[in-house]
Amino acid sequence: KATGRGLKAMAEAAAHAVKAAFAALMAGGGAVLVVLILIAGIIGGAAFLGNSQSSEALSAEVLAHTPAIQKYASEFGIPEYVPAIQAIMMQESGGRGTDPMQASECPYNTQYPNTPGAIQDADYSIKVGIQYYADCVREAGCQSPQDMDKLKLSWQGYNYGNGYISWALEKFGGYSEANALQFSQEQAAAHGWPRYGDPEYVPHVLRYYSGGGLFAGLFGNGQLVTIAKSQLGNEGGQKFWSWYGFDSREEWCACFVSWCADQAGLIQSGAVPKFSLCTDGKNWFQNQGRWQGAGSMPSPGAIIFLIGITMERATM
Repeated sequence: KATGRGLKAMAEAAAHAVKAAFAALMAGGGAVLVVLILIAGIIGGAAFLGNSQSSEALSAEVLAHTPAIQKYASEFGIPEYVPAIQAIMMQESGGRGTDPMQASECPYNTQYPNTPGAIQDADYSIKVGIQYYADCVREAGCQSPQDMDKLKLSWQGYNYGNGYISWALEKFGGYSEANALQFSQEQAAAHGWPRYGDPEYVPHVLRYYSGGGLFAGLFGNGQLVTIAKSQLGNEGGQKFWSWYGFDSREEWCACFVSWCADQAGLIQSGAVPKFSLCTDGKNWFQNQGRWQGAGSMPSPGAIIFLIGITMERATM
């Protein structure tokens, strides 16, 4: 209860700060429409860990690889699984090195030896890893990134090899931590190895995953905040309005939010729209049933649309 009261007080303080900032903008002739990423989201991961999905932030290296992840996820038919692939990369390498997907042993690697860490081209590693992961998604029967039971099966299959997927489906109907351990023990014994794969691969990957539901911790995990903070010092916004497709300067607040969402893989996953006008963003969230009007209390996982002197929000 004390934590709840504290969060409410902080949210109210943030609301007052937003209104004050808007008043200052108006006094200085600033733009009327402002889109803000809710600061309360920074504390959301810790505050809501006990009652909602929360995960750790992606590294700068994984975020830098996101365009390649998006490219190959689309090429191999799983564009909506970008956040799931980002989480895999975080667990495999944190995005570092020449084989960030640890894909050297995948059967699609035909350019380098099939030994751990052999790939010397990060882009090729991403291509091979995603091609193989697409097979895992399909073999697991995963219908969407929100199909968590099948998604977990696909993740463990990426670690063990997709032979695990057919084995788990036939014997148990799907993934469980217990059968992941059993498979590891059986394979290790059969090959005379001390261990086989990572029986806890799924909980390890889940630490970095933000796409498991409508209210998955988009802000609690720090992804959008981390991405937004990386752009501190940018002046003029050309990076964002040109990314959107404009040839000359436009008011870019909404473009910036869309750009951050794109870098986090949230546009391709369908969690956030690509929009350059606040009104378009508002309409999209309203049509999705994810909009709350002025007077509601903002919470971690919200994008605030400040329109005139009325603050409304979209629930993520």
